[in-house]
Amino acid sequence: MTTATPTASRKLTLEDIKDVREYERERADFRARMLEVKARRRIALGTLVTLMFENRDTMRLQIQEMIRVEKIVTDEGVLEELHAYNPMVPEAGQLCATLFIELTSDDMVREWLPKLAGIERSVLIKLPNGDTVRGRLDAQHEAGLTRDDVTAAVHYLTFDFSPEQVEEFATGDVQVRIDLPTYLEATELLPATKDELLTDLRV
Repeated sequence: MTTATPTASRKLTLEDIKDVREYERERADFRARMLEVKARRRIALGTLVTLMFENRDTMRLQIQEMIRVEKIVTDEGVLEELHAYNPMVPEAGQLCATLFIELTSDDMVREWLPKLAGIERSVLIKLPNGDTVRGRLDAQHEAGLTRDDVTAAVHYLTFDFSPEQVEEFATGDVQVRIDLPTYLEATELLPATKDELLTDLRV
């Protein structure tokens, strides 16, 4: 009897993060490449909500930029950043997304953050056969970003797919939907976005 080999974790480690001087040498090329990647991974849901589907590279960019801005030079400091951002690196069978509520004025903040309370539990992916996969809140971030009467402008979501749902994802049109009564929106994934996300979902 043979047993399946466990899939190696995709999470980032200290060895993946370059120090500030080394990162500076690759920064221009890396950021240019990541702008193209992020464009394929970003979707708009209506006029107020954007989802950015994250992966190992988008999170490495985030960590490297934080280290650069904050001038972090110790392993302990880098480990803190890894602890904060590694939950958003999807393992096989997962998608991870940052949800941004795009509000450009104080009046919009006062109007919409209460209206959108609960939006963080209202995002789902509809597969070609009609199955849906609802995003769950990243537990590490939930306590600080979730309240009953008002939402935050940023949330971190994980979508967990069964192997059958992963294969169904590849077969046809896929929608991302918000089913919050005060903000009903849906958008169909472009082929380039689907291809990007399949690299997250598949082993």
